[in-house]
Amino acid sequence: MKEVDKMLECKRLTGGYSGDPILKDISFQVGEGELFGILGPNGSGKTTLLKMISGILPIKEGSILLNKSPLSQYSTKELAKMVAVLSQHSSQAFSYTVKETVSLGRYAHQNGWFQSWIEEDEEIVQRVMFQTGVASFEKKPIQELSGGERQRVFLAQALAQEPAVLLLDEPTNHLDLSYQKELLDLLKQWTKEKGLTVISIFHDLNLASLYCDRLLLLDNGSININEVPNDVLRKEKIKEVFGTDVERQYHPKEPVPQMVLLPGWKMPVTTEVHSIDIHPSMLQFTKSHIALQAPLPLRTMSSGVVGAGTGWHQTFVNRHVDKDYHCDDFRSDMLDFLKNHQFDPSTTVGMMTAVILEDVSYRFIEDDGYSVLVVVTAGVGNAVDASMSDSHKFELVPGTINTWIFVNGELTEEAFIQSIMIATEAKVKVMEHEQVMDPVTGTVATGTSTDSILVASTQKGEKLEFAGSITPLGKSISKGVYECTRESVQKSRKRFKS
Repeated sequence: MKEVDKMLECKRLTGGYSGDPILKDISFQVGEGELFGILGPNGSGKTTLLKMISGILPIKEGSILLNKSPLSQYSTKELAKMVAVLSQHSSQAFSYTVKETVSLGRYAHQNGWFQSWIEEDEEIVQRVMFQTGVASFEKKPIQELSGGERQRVFLAQALAQEPAVLLLDEPTNHLDLSYQKELLDLLKQWTKEKGLTVISIFHDLNLASLYCDRLLLLDNGSININEVPNDVLRKEKIKEVFGTDVERQYHPKEPVPQMVLLPGWKMPVTTEVHSIDIHPSMLQFTKSHIALQAPLPLRTMSSGVVGAGTGWHQTFVNRHVDKDYHCDDFRSDMLDFLKNHQFDPSTTVGMMTAVILEDVSYRFIEDDGYSVLVVVTAGVGNAVDASMSDSHKFELVPGTINTWIFVNGELTEEAFIQSIMIATEAKVKVMEHEQVMDPVTGTVATGTSTDSILVASTQKGEKLEFAGSITPLGKSISKGVYECTRESVQKSRKRFKS
């Protein structure tokens, strides 16, 4: 960090309360306009560090520089102009109104024995009350407010100080979900637009990851790591410091990690693992759809009309529609179909196909410690050579080659992706061997324009790390997909010719 960017710097900080120091040799810097998060288990020194930065607790060894000047050089009033504090348990001894409470934040800016209230003070108080959502009850006594409302009032009071640095001790502790987001969005906006430096303690690792520029992880009074969220929030490090099992995944909209707790309990399984395996006997065939209802939720990755992406699903439906099917809102239409057939859309992966469902093909392949069920419906009416797809017009039509792959075993993330890759490779080989041609380009097709795929795993039994072409699982999937796709294509072609 450049010298001009530093707003706060702690150098070899040691101290705390009487007796043995709680913090030991703490050194870090926070830049102007940065939202800086402090993490750590209970007793790690988070609140002690915040109190030392605010000047409440003395420094035993080391130093704190605020805007390049030692903290000790600031008078109480000068420090109040520079630093505002919002503690976890803010309280109010007197029954002030909301506006009166917020107005106390202007005290450090008043001059003389007879404090003067000027237009600028009023404008600032009104603005921060509006920004924190408390203006609508500004005349209400603060003791009549809920814990969340009070927290927002005290935040408004802190912002009314117009500080350079805002210190927060678990600011979202009493807030419901919507106000947590609004508060942190507001703080992030102030750091970007006003250059406010925010230093905040977080217990929620995921909120810290989503909003903080950097994270300081404390462990037993010492710094474990001080880095960007992507480096701090690693499952091995979180387990080391917090002593609990977590898994890491990425936020669906922002490039930041999110930590998921792994509970100590397991879904009760009263029978042998293999008795809950997905098996061909679970397939249900009607003229309108093929369905499979699993005995437990399966981890899924799919491109279905419903249930796309990754998730956990228990019901799987491949719906037949006419070749000339057209619907402006096909997802809503699919949802209605599922509901009308007593399927719960929230736990279902649903696909559409124009293929006659009697032409389905499936294989059950067993190997050491795992098994695979592959189900394919395939027709080639809208075959496309993907390498020459620019020759085609974009048109939404019902799916033609729909592939289901159920794995009785535990797949890693890598294995899920490799399963889709190997299945696609096997399908492309069928196109070549069956000489399925792209009618527009006259070249061998690689699939159809609306193929869909599902990989679903019980996540029970054998752990399967890889599904590449030379792995046992990869061989099972490629064999099943190749044989089922080829057989289903042949059935469809035979029907079409007859």
